[in-house]
Formats: sequence, structure tokens, C-alpha cells
Amino acid sequence: MRYFYVIMNPDKQGVRETALEIRDYLTNRGAVCLIGDDEIQNGQRGKHYTDSSKVPKETECVITLGGDGTLIQAARDLAGRNLPMLGINRGTLGYLTQVSRTDEIGPALSTLLDDDYMLEERMMLKGTVLRNQKKVDEDIALNEIVISRGKYLKMLQFEVYVNQQFLNQYRADGLIAATPTGSTAYNLSAGGPILIPDSQMVVLTPICSHALNTRSIVLSPKDQIRIEIVGRTEIDQAAIFDGDSGINLETGDCIEISRSNIKTILVKLKNISFLENLRNKISGI
Repeated sequence: MRYFYVIMNPDKQGVRETALEIRDYLTNRGAVCLIGDDEIQNGQRGKHYTDSSKVPKETECVITLGGDGTLIQAARDLAGRNLPMLGINRGTLGYLTQVSRTDEIGPALSTLLDDDYMLEERMMLKGTVLRNQKKVDEDIALNEIVISRGKYLKMLQFEVYVNQQFLNQYRADGLIAATPTGSTAYNLSAGGPILIPDSQMVVLTPICSHALNTRSIVLSPKDQIRIEIVGRTEIDQAAIFDGDSGINLETGDCIEISRSNIKTILVKLKNISFLENLRNKISGI
């Protein structure tokens, strides 16, 4: 690799200095490294740090500075570009980030320059909201799509169909449709199972279900999921994509969820198994 682009989360302490150090390290070794537009970093696009049009077409690797959220947001903003991404953690747990300590940055960059790495594909989800049989909006997610209530603590009610067959009716605080990548995020906190990250599966996990026998269900990537919103009309609810963007839902709406044709490509530097990494992360909680 010789062409790099750095995306940073300005809310994390010291990321600007780290970005400059990364640029200097790479350019001193004959590589090209650009840092994301300062205007974008300072919030001109809300909480997004990436303008896809400003990432050069010759870019071979995107380096994100922040936490998992920064990497996920970059994956969404650059969806379809098929750019390998390396996350440097300046957040908390960092399941997706490969580098955490400052003294690991130099060796990691050398590994990239020497082409001594592996690439790992992660599946994404596509969610389409329909109202009166017509598409309202759609979006993609690397971690999860969540059916969530708004500011009032009122129970939601929805019916779930898989491949046009009725699965269950839920009365709950919400529902998570997670990828294997997202299985260690909100899904894990809600009591859902952990999935091997490079697998091809979707897990449905209800949030605080009002039933004793409601459990998560793991589906294949070929399954077509349809969630129909039923119940009271006055409840504020939405479909939330990776905790970043939302589409408001009304009673009678439905959201169709399936595997996206778009994938996220992550750079894997260390020959450490997912289970070992998981153990190391969880032991620090």
C-alpha cells in the first residue's frame, strides 16, 4: 500500500496530533497520506467526518482515528468504494479497531507498507421502509438496524415475517437486527448471541420483551425479514441504522431487511483469533 487517507473523530483527545504523526511516518517512507478535510472534522456535516467525494480514487487504505463508531461511520459514508479500512482506537473497547496503544502505530503502518496483512470482508444490512406499499426511504448498516421507541417509555408492538412466513409478534421496547460484526454491540448488551465476525448471518434480538419465552433467533443471509408496525398510532418510533441515522415509523409501516450487496473490508494485521480478541476485550470491561 502506498496511498492512504486518514479520517479522525475530533471529539477524541489527541487525534489531530496522532493524524499528523501518521502522515509524517508514511510520507517519510515514500507513501502518500492525506488527512480528512478540517471543515468536515469540525462538524460542518453534523457528526459525520467523511466526505466521500474528497477521498481520492487512488486511495488504497483508509485509517480511522477514534473508536468503533468512527470506523462504522466511515464504512457507511464510503459504502461501495471497497476501500480497506484500519481502525486505530482512541475510544473504549474497540472491537473493530486493530491498534490501541501508541507504540503499536508505527509497526502497524510498517506492516501496511510491506503489504504484510490480510483483508476481511464484513457483511452489511439494507433496510427499506415501506408505507402504503411504497418506499419511504432506505439505508445500510454495518452493525445493526434497530426498531426503537422515541422519548416516551411506551411499549412497541410489531410482527416479524421471515421469507413471507409469520415468525412472531413482539411486545417489547424494540428489536435489533444485527450482523455478525454488530453481534458484540447493542445485540450483546440486549442478551443476544455473539457471532463469528466474518460469518454470514443475521440475528434478531428483542429488547426487553414483555414475554418470558422470547429469545434471539439466528437467520441465514438469504432470508428476507419483514417487520410490520402494529399497535397504537401515537407511539413515537423509528428504524435506526448503526445508531447514526433514523427513519421515522408509523403504525402500518413495515421495514424490509436483507443482506446488502455492499460489504465493508477491514484490514487484519495480527494473526489473533476472534475468540482471543474477544476474551481480551471482555476481560477489560
